[in-house]
Amino acid sequence: MSRIVLSRIAIALAAGAAGLILTGQAAQAATDDDTTTLTGAEIKRLQDKQTPKPAWKVALHYAMDKQGTPYVWGGASKSGYDCSGLMLRSYGAAGIELPRTASEQYGAFSRKIAWNHLKPGDLVFFSGLGHVGMISKPGYMVNAPHTGDVVKEEKLSSWRRQSFVGAVRPDPKGVRQWSKHLKEVREPAPTTLTATL
Repeated sequence: MSRIVLSRIAIALAAGAAGLILTGQAAQAATDDDTTTLTGAEIKRLQDKQTPKPAWKVALHYAMDKQGTPYVWGGASKSGYDCSGLMLRSYGAAGIELPRTASEQYGAFSRKIAWNHLKPGDLVFFSGLGHVGMISKPGYMVNAPHTGDVVKEEKLSSWRRQSFVGAVRPDPKGVRQWSKHLKEVREPAPTTLTATL
């Protein structure tokens, strides 16, 4: 076996031990010479590319991208959304089917989330189930508020807290996986990973 073939095997084994699959420049580098060194930043970048985006993150991106779209009662299209129509299309873009109305969306999930345990992607319900929004970041939600307004991100005010009915988490598995991923990302990366044979 040639040195190049052996070094490719060593690189693949080292990358596999680090939980990586070599693609792009790293894979090309493995064929160019006998030694490939990956920095900690390159390892993190490769790991991030391998991490699938959870459904709640896809849904949140969809909803945030619709900011500025007019509120339209009964709307669920790019020409306008009502509150539940925005949630329906956001999670639909992520492959999760939701019922049409806010009260049906709330009732579709048996596990309810308390105010103190809200996470991005959670659907939050207000005013006797007459309104729904999606948590965008701690203390904020994206929603289609009312006639005459537009889809926007807004702070969860004390008034919202008082009218809060409950919340649901359409993608509980994704939230758990993302929490695990964030812990891994926060761990320091090795300075370098060198594979030679």
